[in-house]
Amino acid sequence: MSDAISFLAPRADVLARRRQIVGDLVDLLPPECLIHEARELVPFETDAFVAYRRVPLAVALPSTTAEVAAVMKYCHRYGIPIVPRGAGTSLSGGAIPQEDAVVIGLSKMNRILEIDYQNRAAVVQAGVTNLNISESVSVDGFFYAPDPSSQLACTIGGNIGMNSGGAHCLKYGVTTNNLLGVKMVLTDGTVIELGGKALDSGGYDLLGLVCGHEGQLGIVTEATVRLIAKPEGARPVLFGFDSSEEAGSCVADIIAAGIIPVAIEFMDKPAIEICEAFAHAGYPLDAGALLIVEVEGSETEMDGILKNIVEIARRHGVRSIRESQSATEAAQIWKGRKSAFGATGRIADYICMDGTVPLSQLSYVLKKTSEIVDRYGLRVANVFHAGDGNMHPLILFNANDPEDAARAEAAGNDILKLCVDAGGCLTGEHGVGIEKRDLMRHQFSDVDLAQQMAVRSAFDPGWLLNPSKVFPLDGRAAV
Repeated sequence: MSDAISFLAPRADVLARRRQIVGDLVDLLPPECLIHEARELVPFETDAFVAYRRVPLAVALPSTTAEVAAVMKYCHRYGIPIVPRGAGTSLSGGAIPQEDAVVIGLSKMNRILEIDYQNRAAVVQAGVTNLNISESVSVDGFFYAPDPSSQLACTIGGNIGMNSGGAHCLKYGVTTNNLLGVKMVLTDGTVIELGGKALDSGGYDLLGLVCGHEGQLGIVTEATVRLIAKPEGARPVLFGFDSSEEAGSCVADIIAAGIIPVAIEFMDKPAIEICEAFAHAGYPLDAGALLIVEVEGSETEMDGILKNIVEIARRHGVRSIRESQSATEAAQIWKGRKSAFGATGRIADYICMDGTVPLSQLSYVLKKTSEIVDRYGLRVANVFHAGDGNMHPLILFNANDPEDAARAEAAGNDILKLCVDAGGCLTGEHGVGIEKRDLMRHQFSDVDLAQQMAVRSAFDPGWLLNPSKVFPLDGRAAV
């Protein structure tokens, strides 16, 4: 990739005190909770946005909220930048550190503290994986709804930081819709609690502010999340279309008709071929675009909903319809979709974009996306959450060719601008991070940005938390 994305210059005073800082952290944490040797720091130099790398000053791996608070208090006192880190699955560079920063990783805080079925809630530490919550309550007929593709690895703390979603967000919402409360450490080490098991709490909706804060308001160490009873049944159905435009129009009409399936996932022909070669899920290889529509409920309910969806699909020229006939077949269908990013990585390097558009603009944006990528001489595979318009174009390129990489980055920027111009926004669930930081002015005015940065400054006056992210580097002067 190019060096177009810049970072704040490392603070020379912090780097000069590196040995002293490490020595002080040794006194605050058990030996197994601190990493500072050069070779051991390498795994923390990047996240899933692997184009950019910076080796941090040190990595703290606390196992309690008190240890997080102690490190935060120390770093605040001496002006040391802090980068929160979950599992490092961020696709926008949200966990990439700086050379003068201490990374605070929450991987050791991985316990489920309480399961409370009476209140339909679970209290978990921030390092618990997303999928582990559902697995822990599945035997009792419950699940945790948000299901990002990386749910096997990504953690609740990271999900909260980026307000992650997943395939089933159409019906159940994203993280903010399933988060009841948090315990969070502020930049000066103060520990606060927001929300709880009650359905509502008094005062300002600070919990809504925290969900999606990208690690710039504090570090969440515990979360109270909503548990949902499993449906009686669920059935994914494959709909094959001749073109992406037809599939996109079908999605818009399904939602316009007031039908809310559990999920509507989209794949274009390149994505179908890539995922089928990997998962052998039975995707229609002769289709130009594919929708995975899942409905749930009793058999009668599912039949009724699908009847209406099929009628709409036929009006848009659907060429093939295949319902899953077993739990095994349903799992295979979803395996193909959930494996899309990894399957694409087998054949090419790629940049995964994350723009969101109104459903009425899906067909238009898909067409313009193809034109943009063609103009740069590249290829694209589209796979995304069609039900809420959260698009994930995968721009394929050769990472060993700097010119090819620069073209891919430029094409991605044009696609995100297209999403905004179509009435959407820069991100649906991956966050702004480093990747989209310099595009923020395309969506927001200087006044808008100043207001957002004022909120950030209220929590972190020194801007020590996750620096170089979200806001343009020259924007802080506007606060």
